[in-house]
Amino acid sequence: MSGQSSVPVPIDALENHVAQLIAGASPERFDAALRSIAASFAAATGTLHRADVGSQTLHLVAQLGLPEALIPLTSKIPFGKGIAGQCAVELQPITLCNLQTDDSGKARPNAKQTGVAGAIAVPVLGPEGNLLGVLGVGKIQEHTYTDDEQRVLNGCAAQIGRALT
Repeated sequence: MSGQSSVPVPIDALENHVAQLIAGASPERFDAALRSIAASFAAATGTLHRADVGSQTLHLVAQLGLPEALIPLTSKIPFGKGIAGQCAVELQPITLCNLQTDDSGKARPNAKQTGVAGAIAVPVLGPEGNLLGVLGVGKIQEHTYTDDEQRVLNGCAAQIGRALT
């Protein structure tokens, strides 16, 4: 994904903005959506993984801000491993206020290399509630994601899901 940044869209307009970005057939549409989501949440990192339910793995589709050394480690994530993998299993948002100090076991040890503190992963679900992927963002500072922020991210994930089907 290119290093281009996006102008933040107000949170209450983000879901519709993502829908517009995803609507086209451009190969860059997932990158553009991820840049917009990250900008609106003031996030330093973002990831979008596609689920392969048969092999129980998540495959990286787009990323923003990951250190080069972590890209191979995040390109294929087993269900149940790390924040994104747990999200894939639980089909619920997985959040960490501070990934750097977290000792819950939710995050994989290499995740600290991102420098991210406040992290969230939300499932990308299909119309029948089936797992299509996982959307994640991370902020440098500690952050507890509010119910409204989670709702907006879930809405963005739903828009992305329409394009992943």
